[in-house]
Amino acid sequence: MRRLRRVKIVATLGPASESAQVTTELFDAGVDVFRINMSHASRETLRERVGMIRALEARFGRPIGILADLQGPKLRIGTFANDGAELVGGAHFRFDANPAPGDASRVNLPHPEILSALEPGHLVLLDDGKICVRVLDVEPSCALAEVVTGGRLTNRKGVSTPDTVIPITAMTSKDRGDAEAAVDAGVDWIAVSFVQRPEDVAEVKKLARGRAAVLAKIEKPQAVARFEEIMEAADAVMVARGDLGVEMPLEKVPGIQKRITRMTRRTGKPVVVATQMLESMISSPVPTRAEVSDVATAVFEGADAVMLSAESAAGQFPREAVVMMNRIAEEVESDPNHAVIIAAQRASPEATGADAIAAAARSITETVGVRAIIAWSESGATALRIARERPELPILALTPKVATARRLALAWGVHAVVTDDAHDVDDMTNRAVEIARREGFANSGERVIIIAGVPFGTPGATNMIRVAFA
Repeated sequence: MRRLRRVKIVATLGPASESAQVTTELFDAGVDVFRINMSHASRETLRERVGMIRALEARFGRPIGILADLQGPKLRIGTFANDGAELVGGAHFRFDANPAPGDASRVNLPHPEILSALEPGHLVLLDDGKICVRVLDVEPSCALAEVVTGGRLTNRKGVSTPDTVIPITAMTSKDRGDAEAAVDAGVDWIAVSFVQRPEDVAEVKKLARGRAAVLAKIEKPQAVARFEEIMEAADAVMVARGDLGVEMPLEKVPGIQKRITRMTRRTGKPVVVATQMLESMISSPVPTRAEVSDVATAVFEGADAVMLSAESAAGQFPREAVVMMNRIAEEVESDPNHAVIIAAQRASPEATGADAIAAAARSITETVGVRAIIAWSESGATALRIARERPELPILALTPKVATARRLALAWGVHAVVTDDAHDVDDMTNRAVEIARREGFANSGERVIIIAGVPFGTPGATNMIRVAFA
């Protein structure tokens, strides 16, 4: 099951793909990581899907990553006397703590934390940004606003506050329970929704206690403003363009995507580009030309993974969507411009032994004819450092920990294999070339590069590089 592309594919499971047969088809078509959206999945459903994926993993003998995506705080207005009201541009409209049904002049906002944080001049977006109001005045339990963009507003629509840092954690009580259930079920990644600050990530990492890696979803302006701090706290990040495009001007999202992708690449942490990548394939067997270009742009930028949401979870053509994404990725990576763009964005190595070894490995591949870079990596850090270099050769990661192999399913260009740790240098070399031949990375007599750390079994001890013949 060796993939012929470096970028990874994440696919969301849902009603259209929850059967073992369809999940198998998706994996066979190219999925590397399966996403379980806890906004639509119960904890029982979570356990069932994890069990199904692990059975699939055993059947194919390949590590498969599982990402549990937490719902996060859902902020919504109250209800209206007639199920809705028409908001007129220029009119005044009030948010308050009164639970009585609203009308064209007011509505209940059952979130005191928002009412206490709003300030004059702040924008409030309603119903996925279709309606926009600007705050004029605030009181302890009330905010008076002017309608900027009007329209019909109905019961329980979502609220976004792009200018306001809300003094709440990104974790609700439901999220804490879901995160615990996800860790107990054995997922590999936990995604944190609506992150505003690095403390939101730290809270989930504390709960996971290393049993799962933590991915921060960048979908709020507050997260963009503090991105470097959030990136430092997280194990990976996701450019969640759906909500980001609601809370920020749409024309800013492509630039933010590029900036986040390039900044994250410099750290060596995985970065995922998500939302509406092949949206039309929910109901069509083929995507639009613009969607193909969108996926291609993410691949050209060197993103670690691209993600399917409703396309694979609820669409009519889940397998076709994966096949299309795989085809786009393979075509882009074979384009001569791909290597040029990737090389131009390469970051300078940090002043560490691991970075020096990783940079040297890439340099050797450009000088000596080798077929693959093989990394012995207990924690996965060595493999990620090599992936950070974006070498033109495939990366074969050998690890004694299945959890590490599963997490590396999200990393660019990494093909992970679970094997016992090396006993000595000869065992390191012999087993590396044997696995390289078995997995189709090299033929007998061809060169490979082997990277490891001595003493063996010591995380973070990358200090050896060796050129060997398969």
